[in-house]
Amino acid sequence: MAKPRVNSSLKMKRFWTQFWTYAYLVLLTIVILFPLMVTVSSAFRSGNVTSFTLNLSQEWGLQNFHRLFTETLYVKWYMNTLIVAAFTMLIQVTVITLTGYAYSRYNFIGRKKSLMFFLIVQMVPTMAALTAYFVMAWLFNALNQYWFLILIYVGGGIPMNAWLMKGYFDTVPYDLDESAKLDGAGHFRIFYQIVLPLVRPMLAVQALWAFMGPFGDFMLAKFLLRSPEYYTVAVGLQTFISDAKNQKVTLFAAGAILIAVPISVLFFFLQKNFVSGLTNGGTKG
Repeated sequence: MAKPRVNSSLKMKRFWTQFWTYAYLVLLTIVILFPLMVTVSSAFRSGNVTSFTLNLSQEWGLQNFHRLFTETLYVKWYMNTLIVAAFTMLIQVTVITLTGYAYSRYNFIGRKKSLMFFLIVQMVPTMAALTAYFVMAWLFNALNQYWFLILIYVGGGIPMNAWLMKGYFDTVPYDLDESAKLDGAGHFRIFYQIVLPLVRPMLAVQALWAFMGPFGDFMLAKFLLRSPEYYTVAVGLQTFISDAKNQKVTLFAAGAILIAVPISVLFFFLQKNFVSGLTNGGTKG
């Protein structure tokens, strides 16, 4: 008689586990999709409004996108951001890949202490260094200079991302390195032809993170880019809603939607690397 009761208890427990799991997923979906639907609704709304509202019965059109391209500096801001994002991605991925590989495969003086230093630096929020960044930019005549902004983005991304890359390199069997050395392969060949292809999933993630950063950053770019023609898209869009008496909500929404285009394109080209195996093509021993 006890066995049916146990089975019934297990079924009820499984039912409530699934119920709360799906309830949480539904709630999470609403939290994610509702702001997106409001933004899309505002972007395609005819005329201008002073607040974000969801209205699916409105008249839809492309007037806001036309105004965005013809009446504002949005195209200039967009190109500025693409340049900053592309260089940030290339430099940061290169630096953290080499750094992570060095910490994973080589022993050198100060290795553990420098890794701890990376963690300590990561604990300092960017907000705490804004004044220092501005003073440095003023001293080096780097205000309105993208190279300085890129260096800060790259430098800020090195500590934690180097830790992540090191951890990912650590999961690649060291036996592969030893086998390659026996075959006469040098350090660079081992890195480039053997180990690097096996960490492509993490490289893809790091590239996407680095590329997304400049599109979403407002505070640092606002401090260092002082002239409107040098703004990135996040700083430029903020000017549409900064004036309480003349808010351009529909233009802001239209510009915000277009930010997702290059990020989505990059994700499309990198997605095959996200699902590839860690040691795809590697040998087992």
